[in-house]
Amino acid sequence: MSVLDIPELALVALVGVSGSGKSTFAGRHFAPSQVLSSDAFRAMVADDENDQSASADAFDALHYVAAKRLRAGRLTVVDATNLQPHARAGLVRVAREHDVLPVAIVLDVPEALAWERTEARSDRTLGRQVLARMSRDLRRSYGQLAREGFRKVHVLRGTDEIDRAEIRYERMFNDRRELTGPFDIVGDVHGCRAELETLLLRLGWRLHHDEAGRPVDATHPSGRTAVFVGDLVDRGPDSPGVLRLVMGMVAAGHALCVPGNHEQKLLRKLRGRNVKVAHGLAETLDQLAAEPAEFTAEVATFVDGLVSHYLLDGGRLVVAHAGLKEEYQGRASGRVRAFALYGETTGETDEYGLPVRYPWAREYRGAATVVYGHTPTPEPEWINNTICVDTGCVFGGRLTALRYPERELVSVPAEREWYAPVRPLVAAPSRPDEVLELTDVAGRRHVEHTYGSLTVPAENAAAALEVMSRFAVDPRRLVWLPPTMAPCSTSRVDGYLEHPTEAFADYRAAGVDRVVCEEKHMGSRAVVLVCREPNGGPFGPGGGVVHTRTGRPFFGEPLDTELLDRVRAAVTAAGLWAEMETDWLLLDCELLPWSAKAGGLIREQYAGVGAAGRAALPAALDSLDAAAARGLDVTALRDRTARRRDDVLAYTSAYRAYVGPTDGLRGVTLAPFAVLAGGSAGYADRDHGWHLAQADRLCAADPEFFTPTRRQVVDLGDPDAVQAATHWWLELTGAGGEGMVVKPYAGPAARSERGSLLQPGIKCRGREYLRIIYGPGYTEPEELAALRKRSLGRKRGMALREHGLGLAAVDALVDGAPLWRRHELVFAILACESEPVDPRL
Repeated sequence: MSVLDIPELALVALVGVSGSGKSTFAGRHFAPSQVLSSDAFRAMVADDENDQSASADAFDALHYVAAKRLRAGRLTVVDATNLQPHARAGLVRVAREHDVLPVAIVLDVPEALAWERTEARSDRTLGRQVLARMSRDLRRSYGQLAREGFRKVHVLRGTDEIDRAEIRYERMFNDRRELTGPFDIVGDVHGCRAELETLLLRLGWRLHHDEAGRPVDATHPSGRTAVFVGDLVDRGPDSPGVLRLVMGMVAAGHALCVPGNHEQKLLRKLRGRNVKVAHGLAETLDQLAAEPAEFTAEVATFVDGLVSHYLLDGGRLVVAHAGLKEEYQGRASGRVRAFALYGETTGETDEYGLPVRYPWAREYRGAATVVYGHTPTPEPEWINNTICVDTGCVFGGRLTALRYPERELVSVPAEREWYAPVRPLVAAPSRPDEVLELTDVAGRRHVEHTYGSLTVPAENAAAALEVMSRFAVDPRRLVWLPPTMAPCSTSRVDGYLEHPTEAFADYRAAGVDRVVCEEKHMGSRAVVLVCREPNGGPFGPGGGVVHTRTGRPFFGEPLDTELLDRVRAAVTAAGLWAEMETDWLLLDCELLPWSAKAGGLIREQYAGVGAAGRAALPAALDSLDAAAARGLDVTALRDRTARRRDDVLAYTSAYRAYVGPTDGLRGVTLAPFAVLAGGSAGYADRDHGWHLAQADRLCAADPEFFTPTRRQVVDLGDPDAVQAATHWWLELTGAGGEGMVVKPYAGPAARSERGSLLQPGIKCRGREYLRIIYGPGYTEPEELAALRKRSLGRKRGMALREHGLGLAAVDALVDGAPLWRRHELVFAILACESEPVDPRL
């Protein structure tokens, strides 16, 4: 039996004369979708698989399809004679373009047998002289295949060997997806052995020493695996010591290591190649000269065996010295290795004479997290799901490790500056803080922040960009957007779709023992950023802004300025400027009545339905009464129509409750319920009791303009308190109120026992209010039963993602982060709103 080892991802070229059994072999060993037959492509373009005049077009199409498959990471087999060098060159080119290995499988059968098989086929008109020429070409191919670029060449001679052959798939050396961690990914060490030992100890590793007291291995009690991003050597005081420790950890299975460009240069020198001894190589060579020759030989063998990059954790993590673009991940070629070692340069040099690196990470849109080093940075920064952990230890900076999957950074300071950098480690900012760039938000992006991470699809970003660029307020004043709010779990209480029982149970299941139930105002969400000075403040002219939950100006001028003046006066009267030591405040509010902002929506979407129902259904009932008077049995139909009339009347009453007369700001009130930030302080960590107390002070300062928020604080472990809150909700909704929002009393930034963010609020809407949302007859048993099957998972996930982004945006604001960073977070909230989620939830 012949075992043919081929990579899991490869371009396999079958090579053989007509009649050698290539198609039979392909059908036996490969799936039909994996095999591209030249005959099939000739038939595709010319309706005749024997039409040799169509070969050029057929192979053009074949190469196109092969490229598509290889780009998608799929094994591709080409069933053709592949006897001519130019035909094989086209396949090798396609393989190289997609960074996969070309493999040749040669089927060599006696010419007489091949002729016998060819003659037996009615669809072949091949002459014996043609077959003889093919056989000569096959013989010449043997010595050429490897030189042409085929990385593996398997030759099967005779039918017995062909029939007994088995295919065995090899995983790529870089494919370690079965390793799921946890990992400690260590940045460029550059010979700083003492700092490496200190970092490993801080990470919880235990060092193991040889008889001479030198560290030669390390283990972690929690079974973690270390991953080194390369550049272990050069510049620092003890490159042999670093190598001895890392080599020992790798040999023991406690670590992985990818090569850095400094290891590659050292290897070339140790192999006798002519390299320029610079950038710290001289120090490493001097240090190795003091070591036994056997150790140096081990170093060369170790470096020579390092793989350019690793795919880990099911493909969710990639580690490479200089990073790796998405299309190179898991691939093998010279250019993949070159990118992993050196990155990509623009061809320019900076003022220090160093190459300008192409900012590949800013264009990265891959799903895998990429961790790399190579270019020292003062502070590690997440950019589109990538992070550089080289913090310039040898230059006097720090040695940094990323704990994965925790995404926690751990650093230790350098003991000293071991090597003077050519470029200062602390680089000047690349652009002014206030400058925004389209690349900050366009396309598919991965956004990392303090409370988590998310990927923004390109289509969502495009939708958000449309809104931001055409309708939104000045980005300097768009500092926060409120998250969407998820409803409570679907109720099974008879006649109800939402009920406090489920809202309380949701938080109880999350480990929350105390909540606040706030009256849900039926109005329009309003974010108010108000400055102490009407024409000043850090957000540009205007003294602040009031905008909708999607970032649009609320009313427009002059009403928005009048509203800000009213809020400013109340904040002054309440004494909050001085008490909070701030010149601005960010308030989360609801503006009432609903009709003040949504009058057009009410007229066009709700009032028309109500008017039509009130006109048509009584007339229908009159007709049915007349029919009954003539002796027709219309009882069931009349009962159903009467219920529909009553539902429409209830529907009309529901939306009319939120309609009120307004003239400018006359008749308008504002209900504040959270003070999110002011000056250099964020207040998301304050409990809701504190937030509502500040809101009450504004209400007291201007009771005509501000509306208080009624609330109930509930201990979820107290059945009486739960029952009282439920009764309060029933009274509230029975009187025409929308319902309530249940929040963790601990505050907006409350976390669960596991450390994850809690839902910032769960809405529990009243039975009658939900008629506006789901239609007049939603309480009919069959409709209610269907609605109870609604899925809430996507809405809840969106709420948590937007909430985390909002908290991060507030933190960035009070920390003085550049505008582009704050805007990235706010933009991502608006992009999340493009998710296809039922708007009624």
